[in-house]
Amino acid sequence: MTHGEGEGALVLEAQEMLAAGQSDEEVFAELAARTGKWGVCLLAVCLALGVPRTDAEARLREVEPLFSDFALGEEEDLAFLLRFGHVFIVDRVLEEHEERIRDLLGTAAGARGGYPGGLLAWFRTGELTKIFLYFAKTRFRDGRGSPPDFWAAMTAAGELLASQDRPDHEEVTAGLERCRTQAAAISAK
Repeated sequence: MTHGEGEGALVLEAQEMLAAGQSDEEVFAELAARTGKWGVCLLAVCLALGVPRTDAEARLREVEPLFSDFALGEEEDLAFLLRFGHVFIVDRVLEEHEERIRDLLGTAAGARGGYPGGLLAWFRTGELTKIFLYFAKTRFRDGRGSPPDFWAAMTAAGELLASQDRPDHEEVTAGLERCRTQAAAISAK
């Protein structure tokens, strides 16, 4: 895929803008408005964030058809859509211990009956503690999901998280105790 002249300079500029504290959405909108090269700007922001080129190109191919829904001057609207679609997320590679936790949280999500779409970003970026703490507050409504499977997976995930030395150890331990309490209450029924 040929991206034309200037991609390297746009990547460097995007890196500088991100380092200065601008969000990926702001960087894309500013570069896209200035250059009019939306695809190249999308790639530049992804590459500046550290997304591998093959992934960045695949993301571009996926969203490029949406460009026709926007006109020049609507770069901020397009940037919002790209952020909402998680185009600029850098997927985190997890260690084996973390993969096990993520898998348990995925099992819990399935047993819960799913999860809000906003949590997808947390799964992709490896925000396992955030997911655990969010799910630990779950309240089941009649007829939805599988509480026994959910609390069993959550207890196992919490135990793995609590076994690590972490700054949020107290929060994780409190969440784990809630999971254990809920699991015990369900098994007592």
